[in-house]
Amino acid sequence: MKFLIVFVALFAVALAAPADVVIVRNDADVGPESFNYAYETSDGSSASAQGQLQNIGSENEAISVKGSFKYIGDDGQNYEVSYIADENGFQPSGAHLPVAPVA
Repeated sequence: MKFLIVFVALFAVALAAPADVVIVRNDADVGPESFNYAYETSDGSSASAQGQLQNIGSENEAISVKGSFKYIGDDGQNYEVSYIADENGFQPSGAHLPVAPVA
């Protein structure tokens, strides 16, 4: 009886599992002072980013990154986020993200 319950539970989980997602595009170029990548999957998700080393050789050496990603949420809506990450921190923007009021 326990075997039957476990089997039915595993079968239900297998049926509820999402379809296999396949990578349809994957590009990357990584160097000592910069990088960029982009990928896209069969479910409509994608991401890309470009990074550049700033102030090379100085005490303030840091990386600056610009990128974006998008996906379809559980609610069926398309979500897209663009961002900058640099010495000022992570700065995302997207239509669905809240915006601080102007002072």
